Amino acid sequence: MNPGTEEPTAQERWERRTQRPLLALAVLFAVAYAVPIVDGSVGRPVAFACAVTEWVVWGAFAVDYGVRLGLAGNRKHFVRTHWLDLIAVALPLVQPLRLLRLVSTLLLVGRRARMASQIRLTTYVAGSVVGLLMFGSLAVLSVERDAPGGNIRTLGDAVWWSFTTMTTVGYGDLAPTTGVGRLLAVGLMLSGIALLGVVTANIAAWFLARFEKDDAEERQQTEAIRALTEEVRRLRAEVTALRERR
Repeated sequence: MNPGTEEPTAQERWERRTQRPLLALAVLFAVAYAVPIVDGSVGRPVAFACAVTEWVVWGAFAVDYGVRLGLAGNRKHFVRTHWLDLIAVALPLVQPLRLLRLVSTLLLVGRRARMASQIRLTTYVAGSVVGLLMFGSLAVLSVERDAPGGNIRTLGDAVWWSFTTMTTVGYGDLAPTTGVGRLLAVGLMLSGIALLGVVTANIAAWFLARFEKDDAEERQQTEAIRALTEEVRRLRAEVTALRERR
């Protein structure tokens, strides 16, 4: 520990230790969520194992929230500043739907990932895009595949629909017909707009920082030239003075 640096709190130490295991559990959740949807012919034991895995992963995040709450110095402040985590933990308890477990796990993974200072914004945005495309496709396929009059029947159709929806292109060749599917469409569109705004702001900030750096270098060069010019003038004045003395 370097002098002048603050000792990390118990909550911060817990978050650092559990970040990678929780992200690994989130990957396991992704596999368990995807298998019954991609392969609709899986047997009951496999579907049951996948459902248990989803609940275990959600339970791990719920335990994580409880531990962080217990380690927080000011619990009221923790709840106020981590209200989204609380909603994500409580969401699947409202109704035992797989989609709710998906939404809550995505929220919790996103919240924990943002705590990592080593994860840069670009990496986070790229991961968010891939995650939303994947889970959006699986979620809409799970609710639209057997819907009467639905036209999203295959994983390829679902991925194409998710991509066009996230980019707000909306060709209209594929569209959800159920209420849950339309809610997913709204969520993907809002997420796509938000991510596009983040990317645009990040690019603009990079250009501004670059321009500011170039301006600073130009100002330094200008100051150096000005100083050199003054030095040359001073030397000329001294040379002139010496000639006049002769």
